[in-house]
Amino acid sequence: MKDALLALDQGTTSTRGILHDAALVPRATAQLPLEQHYPSPGWVEHEPEEIWRASLAVLKQALADGGVAAASLAGIGITNQRETTLLWDRATGRALHRAIVWQDRRTAAHCARLGAEGAAAMITARTGLLCDPYFSATKLAWLLDHVAGARAAAERGELAFGTVDSFLLWRLTGGRVHATDATNACRTMLYDIRRGDWDDELLALFRIPRAVLPRILDCAAEFGTTDPALLGAAVPIRGIAGDQHAAMLGQACFAPGMVKSTYGTGCFALLNTGETPVASHNRLLTTLAWQLGGRRSYALEGAIFVAGAAVQWLRDGLKLIREAAETGALAQQADPAQHVVFVPAFVGLGAPHWDAEARGAIFGLTRGTGPAEIARAALEAVAFQTRDLVEAMEADWSAEGAKRVLRVDGGMVASDWTMQFLADLLGAPVDRPVVQETTALGAAYLAGLQAGLLPPPGPSVAHWRLERRFTPRMPRQEADRRYAQWKDAVRRVLS
Repeated sequence: MKDALLALDQGTTSTRGILHDAALVPRATAQLPLEQHYPSPGWVEHEPEEIWRASLAVLKQALADGGVAAASLAGIGITNQRETTLLWDRATGRALHRAIVWQDRRTAAHCARLGAEGAAAMITARTGLLCDPYFSATKLAWLLDHVAGARAAAERGELAFGTVDSFLLWRLTGGRVHATDATNACRTMLYDIRRGDWDDELLALFRIPRAVLPRILDCAAEFGTTDPALLGAAVPIRGIAGDQHAAMLGQACFAPGMVKSTYGTGCFALLNTGETPVASHNRLLTTLAWQLGGRRSYALEGAIFVAGAAVQWLRDGLKLIREAAETGALAQQADPAQHVVFVPAFVGLGAPHWDAEARGAIFGLTRGTGPAEIARAALEAVAFQTRDLVEAMEADWSAEGAKRVLRVDGGMVASDWTMQFLADLLGAPVDRPVVQETTALGAAYLAGLQAGLLPPPGPSVAHWRLERRFTPRMPRQEADRRYAQWKDAVRRVLS
């Protein structure tokens, strides 16, 4: 019986292949790091061929480690870093340029110009997004304008655009399928979230030829089969979702009002708002949660550009730690009398500020400040930014009134110290699941759903289990005082 499920989780700093059984229990994991390229201040790029080689390698390794043949797979699910933009030649499959990563800010001036011309309101009304270089449209426009001959080739239908999922699908199917799913499409700033299709007016605004765009499918769908030469058998690809949408499925946030927050390179909190898109009055994003059976579910999203990336900076930039896991223990050694605040705006500030030009700063330094205080400030910044998002969500979505339980996942949630501080600052419970690789779990779920192995979202889906609940311990007055210090520091950065 074909009942194994293979998830490909292509993230910003690493690529994972995770083999799951039919009950969505992870059985084998393979992982490879992904090199970051910074060719200019505010620019971030990835090598497309490295993404492809690593993706194929981790799929093969997970199968080998799990002792499962490709022919035994019920399906593959793909989840990916969103908004990262690629443009490739349809004849050769080769990318014309490095992938422009979601963190990249090179098109900030383009976005500012659109805002000055009065286009921002229309963009938000159609897409639910703010006009920001974070999203794919201006990245794609930049590639078409800056790669020699690209625009003419695109208009002749010779080029294909895609986010990472689409590029990997093209490669896995031997160039037979150019498609994406609705969650990745909705992050391009070219997609109408109410009509569920590419928008001609937006395409004209960004000067994007429709010929480069992929076909849009449900998150659970028949996306094609792998080239048999790659894995040893033709395996159906049956699920695709952007990483934060996959994490929402992996966290079983199926009911309106449920919230999840993922702590990876950045931090992304999503609140399920059901089948009606909710316009934000607090500079959050209105986005798809998922699309299944042709029906769209929506979410409010807050995006933080730097979370785990701040810990990577402590390790790789400042050399304060050797391993990311050391940060929590180091933070515990910090002098409680020192109140260092770190605003990690390395690539601008995301929600709810949306300032592409802001840059990072550390406040409150004294002669006694050392590595422990800076490490603590880096971890605390994650909680401060999360509270920014949660308060904006509570203002936009007051259906339940009270503070919600926050379901968390991603690499940073392994730190008990960080999760306890998060619960303290929010004044709300924080739930950490048994399976913390929820993006891959969501991708596997989609493949299993399409294969008929798993039920649709609802109470009968039982893959989420609690590992630990963190409850607030810090006095509310102290938490509010600390948060006020953060808001003062952000005001200084923004000014």
